[in-house]
Amino acid sequence: MDKEIVFLVEESPEGGFEARALGLSIFTEGDTLDEIRENVRDAVRCHFDEGRQPMVMRLHFVKDEVLAV
Repeated sequence: MDKEIVFLVEESPEGGFEARALGLSIFTEGDTLDEIRENVRDAVRCHFDEGRQPMVMRLHFVKDEVLAV
């Protein structure tokens, strides 16, 4: 069991947010920040057996901005 899972969270092109765990096959999405937080917790609970999940889920928010000259 790892102590921590890091999720990369990005804005979805369709609206809302998408989150994926680094190094694991855990993916989820949500319309709001509160929803993505809860969905990450739920996805981790579903992925691991009870008592085997990490204690910390770190959300790393990435926002790309494109500037034109």
